[in-house]
Amino acid sequence: MQHAFTTVGLIGKPHHQGANNTLISLYSFLQQQGLKVYVEERVAQSLTLPGVEILDLVELGKKCDLAIVVGGDGNMLGAARVLARFDVAVLGVNRGNLGFLTDLAPENFQQPLSEVLAGNFVTEKRNLLEISVHRHGTVKSSNSAVNEAVLHADKVAHMIEFEAYINNEFVYSQRSDGLIISTPTGSTAYSLSGGGPILTPDLDAVSLVPMFPHTLSSRPLVVSGNSEIRLKVASTNDAHLQISCDSHVILAVMPGDDIYIRKHPTPLRLVHPPGYSYFHVLRNKLGWGSKLY
Repeated sequence: MQHAFTTVGLIGKPHHQGANNTLISLYSFLQQQGLKVYVEERVAQSLTLPGVEILDLVELGKKCDLAIVVGGDGNMLGAARVLARFDVAVLGVNRGNLGFLTDLAPENFQQPLSEVLAGNFVTEKRNLLEISVHRHGTVKSSNSAVNEAVLHADKVAHMIEFEAYINNEFVYSQRSDGLIISTPTGSTAYSLSGGGPILTPDLDAVSLVPMFPHTLSSRPLVVSGNSEIRLKVASTNDAHLQISCDSHVILAVMPGDDIYIRKHPTPLRLVHPPGYSYFHVLRNKLGWGSKLY
């Protein structure tokens, strides 16, 4: 049988029995299809698969043309920050909670996965953010984010002061608990909890959502995805600050630092089974009403 993909990498949720069972089933299914299969090293240790070929995540991204992530959105985010650098399609099997990014159900993945392997799928490009912290003109740290970058204090409920610039144009100064800079993918995550707008994935846009601002007039702002966002942290802040990338990676920020947020040069390439609808996902995950007629 001719397949749209020839080399598949399996990535999972370490030390999760349900995810392990699904990975074993996927491995067997893909081998029966005659495909070359690699397993990511962190989960391979807990799987009893004789003769399995093991790669780290970077090598998997280099060698595979399809990566299947088994877990929740958190596992997908962690893998996506690495896999976006490579020309690899990414598909998710949901073993988490909401699962906005994971399409396949673990109990009946065979039919939709067969469709994907046969070339019958929907491709979607998701933009990432590239974040860098500058101190006295020098880059101190950097990372990427699929969902959002969040500026906040290292203490709970601690107000901070900063200025925001878009393409070097001053936007506002703010006293708040922080700021969420979100991609369309992240607009249904932390940004949504903070009162931010839902952005459909096809939009080339970024939203700025204040966290508990000390003013009644502060509102979420949506700007072009090609914008360069700069946050200038006031030197008068009495606490150390942080930039949180997808709630996984923490970059330290000191008073007086500048944080630059730009679109990542390479998007994540998601593939979905045929019939995928983003609005169906929203209705299903957020409990929106069904058609009346």
